[in-house]
Amino acid sequence: MKDTSTHLPITQQQLAANIAAVRSAIADAAQRAGRDPATITLIAVSKTKPIELVGMAHRLGLTDFGENRVQEALTKISAFHPDDLRWHMIGQLQSNKAGKVAEAFDWVHSVDSWHLACTLDQQAAKHARRLPVLLEVNVAGEESKAGIAPTDMPALARQIVELPNLDVRGLMTVAPLVADPEQVRPVFRALRELRDHLRDELPQCVWDQLSVGMTDDYPVAIEEGATIVRIGRAIFGER
Repeated sequence: MKDTSTHLPITQQQLAANIAAVRSAIADAAQRAGRDPATITLIAVSKTKPIELVGMAHRLGLTDFGENRVQEALTKISAFHPDDLRWHMIGQLQSNKAGKVAEAFDWVHSVDSWHLACTLDQQAAKHARRLPVLLEVNVAGEESKAGIAPTDMPALARQIVELPNLDVRGLMTVAPLVADPEQVRPVFRALRELRDHLRDELPQCVWDQLSVGMTDDYPVAIEEGATIVRIGRAIFGER
């Protein structure tokens, strides 16, 4: 990859400092919860960021990157795909783009309907893959957010886990934007409790992942059980 770091909005030194600060905060939150920080996956949310920044972050040790716009992501994935890098689809996904996503991405965090699950399953089969997915839950019931209602999730999950080409690994949510992250602690807790219920009811899946927590609230999310945090601004700076 061509080095254009002199034209980037953040220097390698700044990026390294940001990553170190986030990792330190993850470790502190994990310690407060009596958890091993190594069990928490840090996804660097690279949407809108140039591929050169992804390469720089990868050289600094990050291996998981999140995108929410399919076409932008496909360009990046085509340009940069070392063996240890995992690309995560974290945004709302339209069924007509499921084929490209099933082929190119390593994980999909935003399965929010039976129709989308079936389409991804069919597309994964075409590419001879078993695709790791998370089911998106609209825990707070926000009309502006995608996701399955918590009350609808058990019945829908029972169907989705039977799809042969999807590997259902857990749940994801996008918490409301609030001034105090303590305000969304109940959202994270509710998602964990729902996950635990599904793990008891549907033991054919491991249900080992909770994708919750972003720049403004990830320490609280970790305290409440997050295994994946999706961090953009705290790593790459303001968009």
